[in-house]
Amino acid sequence: MTEILSYTACRQLSQMFIAVIFFHVSEYFLAAFIHGKSSVTLKSLLISKHYLLAMVFSLLEYLIEVTFFPELKEYWVISDLGLVLVVVGEIIRKTAIITAGQSFTHMIRVHPDERHQLVTHGIYKFIRHPGYCGFLIWSVSTQIMLCNPLSTIGFAVVVWKFFNSRIPYEEYFLRQFFGMQYAEYAQQVGSGVPFVN
Repeated sequence: MTEILSYTACRQLSQMFIAVIFFHVSEYFLAAFIHGKSSVTLKSLLISKHYLLAMVFSLLEYLIEVTFFPELKEYWVISDLGLVLVVVGEIIRKTAIITAGQSFTHMIRVHPDERHQLVTHGIYKFIRHPGYCGFLIWSVSTQIMLCNPLSTIGFAVVVWKFFNSRIPYEEYFLRQFFGMQYAEYAQQVGSGVPFVN
């Protein structure tokens, strides 16, 4: 039981909690600043029962492994790589939100809005869905940082499946709103989520 109070556990868990808190607090403040505080809800920030369940599973996996297999958590190169990738994912996502401004929303727009413009500059010049790309990197990397093998695979599969269905749905409306302009953009720039065109 002392493994839970070890340096390794304290460091990795504190990094995880800081990453999760920073991600959601900064997401909230950016959304409130861009769209107004009254427009921001837990649902709009994509905090769902499934997300909370995944985080609880991740924490349980960590506690079980650090207690019974503490050597699994001592791969500092892997843990530090995860931390670096958490920061990279965070930067990509927040750059996407700031670059898109009013055009970035957490909920998919299904009706045209005069404030909604096709953003193809900045990070969008290189990644079609940098917010999704950043979240995928961030979420999977939180598990790499914890040296959680099951949750790393689980997060990668679940988040990828989520975006594999969400991106085509969102792009249906983007093609409706922006026509050939979006179709040409989509042909030239990758989605940023592997194996999702």
